[in-house]
Amino acid sequence: MRKLLIPIQGDFVAQRFDLAREIIIVTYDKNTIVGAPKTIIMNKASDEELCQMIVEENITDVVCGGIEEPHYNFLIWKKVTVLDSIIGGWQEAIDTMIAGTLKRGMILVSKHEERLIL
Repeated sequence: MRKLLIPIQGDFVAQRFDLAREIIIVTYDKNTIVGAPKTIIMNKASDEELCQMIVEENITDVVCGGIEEPHYNFLIWKKVTVLDSIIGGWQEAIDTMIAGTLKRGMILVSKHEERLIL
């Protein structure tokens, strides 16, 4: 069983880890979401509180936009898989992560945007 945390802003992965005030946590196992996703709204953006939450919640995976090197290194040291530089919708990030195909630096296009582009 794995736990994924994504800092979000509206419908998208937050551009910066340290400025996010809204978080979504998803538990998944073998390409399937287990239970309902949990949304957390923080009182203020705080990279230190977010790192503490990741440790306390036993998060195994973090998907985010930009993240400063000290926080990245701390999470890696805590054995958290960090996929950063992700651009796109958080729902697409969850789906791609659970499918096992999300890679660092990916730009995700929603099905709605895909239709607009075509």
